[in-house]
Amino acid sequence: MDRVLGVLVALPPALVLALVFLLPALEASTFLGLFVPGEIAVLVGGVLAHEGRLPLWAVVVAALAGAALGDQVGYLVGRRYGDRLLARTPRRLARSGELRRALDLVRRRGAAAVVVGRWAAALRALVPGLAGLSGIPWRTFTLANITGGALWALAVAVLGYLAGASYRVVERRLGLGGEALLAVLVLVLLARVWRSRVVARREAATRHGEAA
Repeated sequence: MDRVLGVLVALPPALVLALVFLLPALEASTFLGLFVPGEIAVLVGGVLAHEGRLPLWAVVVAALAGAALGDQVGYLVGRRYGDRLLARTPRRLARSGELRRALDLVRRRGAAAVVVGRWAAALRALVPGLAGLSGIPWRTFTLANITGGALWALAVAVLGYLAGASYRVVERRLGLGGEALLAVLVLVLLARVWRSRVVARREAATRHGEAA
């Protein structure tokens, strides 16, 4: 990854700005985010802004535009072809139930899952399509998509700008931060699911006692 970052920093500024738009746009629309996180290009764009080779506002706008557009395409693909894609998923994923659990998460949390999913590379690639498949309204998804994309683009670009030559360290910490945020979210959701099941069992026991 360090070598990739070094190559990107050495590219012409105009090409880096194009990648700042392109990589986030391809994350969810082509599932590229499962292999190459778009935040790499945004981080490098922030570094170039620190060096005076790019305006910081241009990096933020390009990152937001790419992220929002790519996720909208991913949403539409999931809405139209989601069932077919799920039917063709590798057996390993189907047996583990990972996609089904992620789909259930999006259905329960809706817009919140879209906003939070922006901060983890794997979720950025999957959540838009799952949101389309789950039936989240287009307006709800679009608002959450733009909100999450704006926060993400601004945060990553500013991190790259502030980091300057220390961008490699920031890239590692950013990845760890996304994973930590995802872990916290999963724990909170599991706690809520467990609590709702306990409440449901108590209500069922109460109804059974009244019927008896």
